[in-house]
Formats: sequence, structure tokens, C-alpha cells
Amino acid sequence: MQFTEFNFHPKVAAGVAAAGYVSPTPIQTRSIPPVLAGRDVMGLAQTGTGKTAAFALPILHRLMNGGRGHVRALVVAPTRELAEQIHAAITELGRETGLRSVTVYGGVGINPQIARLKKGVEIVIACPGRLLDHLNQKTIDLSRLEMLVLDEADHMFDMGFLPDIRRLLKQLPRQRQTLLFSATMPQEIRSLAKEVLRNPETVQVDLVAPAVTVSHALYPVEEARKTDLLFSLLKHTGTGSVLVFTRTKHRAKRLGEKLIKTGYRATSLQGNLSQNRRQAALDGFRDGSHQILVATDIAARGIDVSQVSHVINYDMPNTTDAYIHRIGRTGRAARTGDAFTMLTAADRAMEKALGKALGRPIERRSIEGFAIAAENSSASTQPHRAKQPGGNSNPGRTKNNRRRRFSGRPTTPAAAASR
Repeated sequence: MQFTEFNFHPKVAAGVAAAGYVSPTPIQTRSIPPVLAGRDVMGLAQTGTGKTAAFALPILHRLMNGGRGHVRALVVAPTRELAEQIHAAITELGRETGLRSVTVYGGVGINPQIARLKKGVEIVIACPGRLLDHLNQKTIDLSRLEMLVLDEADHMFDMGFLPDIRRLLKQLPRQRQTLLFSATMPQEIRSLAKEVLRNPETVQVDLVAPAVTVSHALYPVEEARKTDLLFSLLKHTGTGSVLVFTRTKHRAKRLGEKLIKTGYRATSLQGNLSQNRRQAALDGFRDGSHQILVATDIAARGIDVSQVSHVINYDMPNTTDAYIHRIGRTGRAARTGDAFTMLTAADRAMEKALGKALGRPIERRSIEGFAIAAENSSASTQPHRAKQPGGNSNPGRTKNNRRRRFSGRPTTPAAAASR
């Protein structure tokens, strides 16, 4: 199937062609027709499956007919980064339409947002808290809203936004089209879907299992030696852009600083950063200025970087859903990717849960000097030696499946300073 078969408005189709879109992804193929038909849709799809275009294109198509200068479509997202990415996608795809959009989120001044809203926009992409601020101050009018999108609903639940979402829903027109997208479907999101969707079309794509192009591995290690293991993996594994996950923002900050001191082109993304610094970190990771990004789960919500070669779980995620979200940032668009997870003695229960979620145990690998002394699990551990000069052994990949060498670390401090 090709995008031309959707029969979008010619100005929307022109944006699709200019963006280089030819064949839709599965979530787009299955979601766009019912949205165009006016149906409510519940889309279950992982990060990186193309769900943004699955709702952005039908919104643009619908809004080509009807009035201008008032808010007709609202997209609610859990984070500022995701809101900006959705805004960028709508701007790119709608370049020929004349439709106007604005982002609304906290962490930046509210007055510029008020000024943009007063000029008249048709599409608002917002985070829940700041949107409620605008509603309370009566600086936004949603009385003529036609389409509502709740994107990454499970993340909004994780971040405690469901009460805000329910307050928001009470202030919206009841006659509207509603789309809800989520990578996972915990009970709380099922309940929300029943509240907001009317006879929805359910579209499910790769909900439970991560992308088949991702290779998974566990590295047993003592808690105190995690940083040393990380350096060893980076040194001896051929990688491109690397996303490292930690459990706390303080650890993300410290680990990022250690990587920089060691000479890696690294940065960190955590909640204490200002919006400008957060955006600079993301932009640097996207354009290759930084090849390692250390982040927490919440800070990384909505990160959309197409060429992440490795996700490294410095800390084991707390849930299988969080694991799926993390590794959904590699192995995209038919590219291969690797997910390395550090395994301590405290992580055994989660190891079993991950194996159940993936339908098979995750392979254990060991690097000499890092394995936990007493292994109480029956899971097999595959030994890997650190790569020696002239040798072919690689702790991150099998002998016959090597990548290019990691270029994020200069060979000397002087080289680091010159970059």
C-alpha cells in the first residue's frame, strides 16, 4: 500500500510527498482509514512505529474543510519533548495547508503561548498541567474542539497525569472524535479508554514484544562495578548512538559527568535541567554532537532518535512495560539494535518477568572480572572476553556479527579537546 491510496486533501498529500513518505507503517495502514471515517480509535503501538503520522495526517485532512482561527484539534502528550516532536511532524506534513499549530507546556514562560493563541491557531499540542493553567486563566478556548488525541496514555499514567486528564475532559465538548494511543494497556488506561472512547476501532501493532530487530542481553555485575562495566562495554563493543538508562536523575547526572571526564562525547537528560538545556541535549544527540545520552525513564519520554544502535540499561527497569519502552528506541525502521541490561543480585525477579514478557529467557553474557560471584539462577551465562588487539572477540556482539567501532570516545584527552 502507498500513501496516495488514502486520498488525502491535495495540500496534505503534497506535504506527505515532500516529507518523502511512500509506504505507510502497519499502525498507519490500520489507523488512518477509521480516523478519516470519523471513528474513535484506540491504537496500541510501541514508540517508533509511526503513530504520530497516523493521527497527524487525518487531523490535517479534516481541518482543510471548515473554519480557521480557532482551536479545532488538541493533542495531549506527557512531555515537552514529545509535544515538540509532534509539533514538528505536523508542521512538516502540513507545510502546504496554512494550518497553524502551537505547543503549550510548562518550564517556559506562559505569555508567549498566550500571544500565539490570541493570533488564532487550529491545532494545539499540549502537556496536561500547562493546558489546565490556560483553561483556568481562560486564555484558551476549546469550546469548538472537534478532535482530541491522547498520545502515550500509559506514560501519562506513569507520570501521575490521569487526574489532570479527567479534569481536562470535563471542559471539552462531548461531541468530538477521540483517539487514544498507548504502547501498553494497564488497567487504569483501559478504564480511561472506556470513559473517553465511543465504539472505538482498536488497532494493535507490536504491543507485547519489542521489535524483532533488537537483540537482548543481560550482563551480571555487582552493583558497585556497574560504571566499570559500562566503560568496558563502550570500549569493546562497536556502537553508534547509545542511550543509557538510569533509575534516578542524580545518577544520570553523575554518570554523564563521568563519561565526559573520560573523554566520551556524552550528555545527560534529567528533570533538573532547564527547558533550553534539555532541548540542547536532545538536539546534540540527534545531530551526532553527542553519541551517548544518559537519561531517566521520565526524562526520556518521547525521545525520537531514529539511529540509536544500543540501549544500555545501567539500572534494571522496574516493570516489563518500562523495558519495552526503553528498548523501543533502538532497532527501528528495520535497522538492527542491541539492548544490554546490567543484572545485579536484586534483579532476579525482573529477569524472570522479562523472559516471560519476551516469550524466552534473555541470554546472559559475562565479561571477565565483572560476573557476580555466586550465580543462583539456572539461566545460562555465555562468556565473552574483552576485545584484544588483533582479536575478534566482542562482548556486545557475536563473532560474525560485528559493528563498526564506537567513535564517541577520542583516543586521548587532547583529541577530546579538539572536537
